[in-house]
Amino acid sequence: MTEIPAKYDPAQKEDKWYAYWMANGFFHSEPDARQPYTIVIPPPNVTGVLHMGHMLNNTIQDVLVRRARMQGFNACWVPGTDHASIATEAKVVQKLANEGIKKSDLTREEFLRHAWEWKEKHGGIILEQLKKLGASCDWARTKFTMDERLSDAVIHVFVDLYNKGKIYRGVRMVNWDPAALTAISDEEVIYKEEHGKLYYLRYMVENPDSDSSAPQYAVVATTRPETIMGDTAMCINPNDPKNAWLKGRRVIVPLVGRSIPVIEDEYVDIEFGTGCLKVTPAHDVNDYMLGEKHGLPSIDIFNDNGTLSEAAGLYVGMDRFAVRQQIETDLQEAGLLEKVEAYTNKVGTSERSGAVIEPKLSMQWFLRMDQLAQPALRAVMEDVIKLVPAKFKNTYRHWMENVKDWCVSRQLWWGQQIPAYYIPQQFGGGFVVAETASEAVALARAKSGNDTLTEADLTRDPDVLDTWFSSWLWPQSVFDGILNPGNPEISYYYPTNDLVTAPEILFFWVARMIIAGYEYQGERPFSNVYLTGIVRDKLRRKMSKSLGNSPDPLDLIAKYGADSVRVAMMLCSSAGNDIIWDESLIEQGRNFGNKIWNSFRLIKMWDTPEGASLPQPESARVAVEWFGAKLAATVAEIDEHFAAFRISDALMSLYRLFWDDFSGWYLEMVKPAYGTPMDAVTYRATIGYFEQLLQQLHPYMPFITEEIWHYIADRGPQESIMVSRYVPQSVTASGARLVDRFELVKEIVGGIRNVRKSKNIAPKEPLAMLYVSDENYPSEFASILTKMGNLSSVAALASGSEKPTGASTFIVKTTEYLLPLGDLVQVDATAERARIEKELEYMRGFLSSVEKKLSNERFVQNAPASVIANERAKQADALAKIRALEAQLSTLS
Repeated sequence: MTEIPAKYDPAQKEDKWYAYWMANGFFHSEPDARQPYTIVIPPPNVTGVLHMGHMLNNTIQDVLVRRARMQGFNACWVPGTDHASIATEAKVVQKLANEGIKKSDLTREEFLRHAWEWKEKHGGIILEQLKKLGASCDWARTKFTMDERLSDAVIHVFVDLYNKGKIYRGVRMVNWDPAALTAISDEEVIYKEEHGKLYYLRYMVENPDSDSSAPQYAVVATTRPETIMGDTAMCINPNDPKNAWLKGRRVIVPLVGRSIPVIEDEYVDIEFGTGCLKVTPAHDVNDYMLGEKHGLPSIDIFNDNGTLSEAAGLYVGMDRFAVRQQIETDLQEAGLLEKVEAYTNKVGTSERSGAVIEPKLSMQWFLRMDQLAQPALRAVMEDVIKLVPAKFKNTYRHWMENVKDWCVSRQLWWGQQIPAYYIPQQFGGGFVVAETASEAVALARAKSGNDTLTEADLTRDPDVLDTWFSSWLWPQSVFDGILNPGNPEISYYYPTNDLVTAPEILFFWVARMIIAGYEYQGERPFSNVYLTGIVRDKLRRKMSKSLGNSPDPLDLIAKYGADSVRVAMMLCSSAGNDIIWDESLIEQGRNFGNKIWNSFRLIKMWDTPEGASLPQPESARVAVEWFGAKLAATVAEIDEHFAAFRISDALMSLYRLFWDDFSGWYLEMVKPAYGTPMDAVTYRATIGYFEQLLQQLHPYMPFITEEIWHYIADRGPQESIMVSRYVPQSVTASGARLVDRFELVKEIVGGIRNVRKSKNIAPKEPLAMLYVSDENYPSEFASILTKMGNLSSVAALASGSEKPTGASTFIVKTTEYLLPLGDLVQVDATAERARIEKELEYMRGFLSSVEKKLSNERFVQNAPASVIANERAKQADALAKIRALEAQLSTLS
């Protein structure tokens, strides 16, 4: 027999087994006759490194994939990375700056060469890190959102949607990122609370009332005084009596000297500030709408980098926040600042760069979303696609019902370049949209009527598409479903089964994938969306590098092993709820691994040749029968948990089954006497149960289960627990009864042990036990009671016999148990009476609460029959216990 080490060392085993899985191609999937189970990874940014959120998300995915693989599905987990336009371009620009190179000094082609070099050097880091976690991805299928085939699919979709009239180009108000120098979508704006100021500015009224010699002012409250150079109107509410005197007037913009009209609109909040609103159509979304409605001009006073432009006239070239500080002083000195108050408001920042967003009028490309969103809305509302937890359905519905057109263009170089080609003015101007330059030339010739046009005459749009415009096609493009619809892979693997992702990209990514799925496959992209929570520290702070509260996952894996970290992640996670991370959970995971290892070593010690001829003890026979039923019942419970995506609950059921029922009870029940071998029948059953437990544990703890699985038996060179089939046994009625009745055994053994402890009787001292026979005495477990309670005999108290004096008693359900202690101890009648009276008081209170519930007509009429039956059973048990306790008290008296 191969010697089993005293301790399991993950550092020695994890790389070995991962290499074994890879070498044997266990992760790889090809379409075949089996039913597929497919997951596409939420592609991490190519700039990224593994953090705790990735750990959680990918552990859940790996648990689902490994379990499906063992259930006989053709499991396919597609990995990959996202090109992350803004983040990657920022990284490359910074790298170049460190080398003394400016992006502006490079051509587009030169810059992209640097970007691809950076991607090749750094882009695969996070995927290699996932291997340390044990992620069983089909690495042969690894995709990148800028792979040639995936990029071609993006361009194809853009052209198709444009030709369908769903994509258009126009000047609209967008969220401008002055740091990344690009537009971003509404969903990429993060609103943060900021403690700032509210400035009350004086706008002098033109042509004051004739009876007033002093200037008259209208006062406006604003948080952004630096935008006054773009003011083109003042607005009041027509129903505001305090500002009625301003109707039809004009006012002078402070410092600027521009005369602007006072307009009226009920949009203005009478209660905010003074009820007067400065209108800057070029730099505020709501002001833009007012400007459109009232025909106001727009003055764009900001350069792309957030400095003031020539159009501002003042503070040209200064940063917008520096202007805010300076203009406060200048307004004060000019007598045009009435007062300043502290003010807290929410400020939009870029999710990518962190810069404060500047609303800005810009020529961009947009995708019309209203009609596209309808099938995707119905799919979730009708549970064709299930969100887990379901609480996110309302959030999803609200967003989809109020969806805005998607700004899909970005002013960057890293990404899929927009396939629009501009025709020179001398040939009529305008543009065409085409998948290739040659197609664009043909379209441009037809549009201009000039057959001499060449590719050199056309100018391609310099912008790229939003990164999400790539990843919204991910479940389709990874199987080439866009460019090659109906191919064997898309037909086999699509729709995928489950998506595991974070709630914050429910709209960025999930909703858009659903939209794209219905548009291009006529089918949902996945059946279930499991939304994880945020990983937080013990103080409930979100983990981040800036706070220094986020451990490095690779350090944790190196210290504790991947299995321990995976168990820790899953013990504290439930769908949609935040995870409160505590490193002590990894200790719990490591202790669990040690328990599994030590239990296996104990079992293997019982494997001896001498056991072949030994008969199976009755206690072992009963124990084997019970644990088989318990295992089947728990696996059924685990299946129910997985069906409802209660993955953490499934682990807890398995944890208790192994730690309490298998190690704590079963192994003790079958353990042979010291120095005695175990009979072969019991050993085979025990090692068989252990192997089934390993199979259930494998999705959570892949490495230690593989290691032990190879110790259990000689395995072939291409065998692995990860591709072994687990066929669960059905729960029979007799098995369910056995499991239910064993709970009585646990209480009885606990009662015996309590007596021993309270009377200071050694566990090795045999005791006789009597019981007052009724239907709740588990006679089928008599041999177990004898062994686990170390009883010399177990017998029913003869009918009509008096109970022995000096016996310690306890009650389980309705059965009374007596342990005649004889000369072992002297029973303290006073103390025993006090104990019984205390228990009687509790049971009478319990009975009263049950009877109060049963006397409530509304409860009895509305509660399910099973609940009523359960309450009546509680009532009967309580009455029986009270009678038994009263009899005990009478005997003592």
